[in-house]
Amino acid sequence: MRDYIRIARLDHWFKNIFMLPGIALAFAFKPIYSTQLIPPIIMGIFSTCLIASANYVLNEWLDRDFDKHHPVKKQRPSVRIGLRAELVYTEYLLLAGSGLAIAWFVSRLFLLLSLTLLVMGLIYNVHPIRTKDKAYLDVLSESINNPLRLLLGWAILIPDILPPSSIWMAYWMGGAFIMAVKRYSEYRFINDPARAGQYRRSFSSYTEKSLFLSAFFYANLSSFFLAIFLIKYRIEYILSFPFFALLFVWYLSLGMRPDSAAKDPEKIFRDPRFLGLSVFIAALVVALFFVDIPILHVLVNKIQLPS
Repeated sequence: MRDYIRIARLDHWFKNIFMLPGIALAFAFKPIYSTQLIPPIIMGIFSTCLIASANYVLNEWLDRDFDKHHPVKKQRPSVRIGLRAELVYTEYLLLAGSGLAIAWFVSRLFLLLSLTLLVMGLIYNVHPIRTKDKAYLDVLSESINNPLRLLLGWAILIPDILPPSSIWMAYWMGGAFIMAVKRYSEYRFINDPARAGQYRRSFSSYTEKSLFLSAFFYANLSSFFLAIFLIKYRIEYILSFPFFALLFVWYLSLGMRPDSAAKDPEKIFRDPRFLGLSVFIAALVVALFFVDIPILHVLVNKIQLPS
């Protein structure tokens, strides 16, 4: 039973911390403070954790023939131990069904987004689509879980409208950047293009250079959409932008290290300095929400040319 619990990757529930900015964003647009909001927030986060675990169960089971070619993942229970298919699929259905049932009590929008998160797991893992095997689509389809988590956090508190597209596009491209750096780190860690292609079919179409350049591309797109949101909704936020840029550069530098922790992004935040910078940026964004700096408005004022 312990092995069936392990493939649900409860230790990856930490990734659902990406729902918190969505909750904070909803508070910023609609500042309602009430203890009645605590139950739906807890239910929403728990629902997303269950659906994420359903996707992990499916991912690990369907990847078992590929993971045996990975130096570390070959130790996963689905590879090392003969798990029973009927129990794996029962576990998937229980996790998915429980997650959607809880989502139904949160809001209709939250339920639709939860169903989308579950469907993206099928698109990513299951033939004949299985975007995991297709270069670039693998990164974009996996990283879409990031904006979905943002939207799920938002939908807990504001169930009738979506947040500005600029912020969730920035979130999506930021997630694509993280995934591209992860692929880059994995590719370098395996250090054998043929074996890398056996482990992950998309690696057959990648090179170190293409992975590195794609990460740079996604970082630029994320910065572009983030700048639109920061300037459009509160000009004071522009002071945080250099620190977001530093975060991108730091993460990329971590991904370039030998045997980088970037191949397991959830472990990056165990680095106290990187975690410290992330916390500082979050605190700065919160502070800038309350602090007005009128002189910055000159940056968005239109130039009045003499007639």
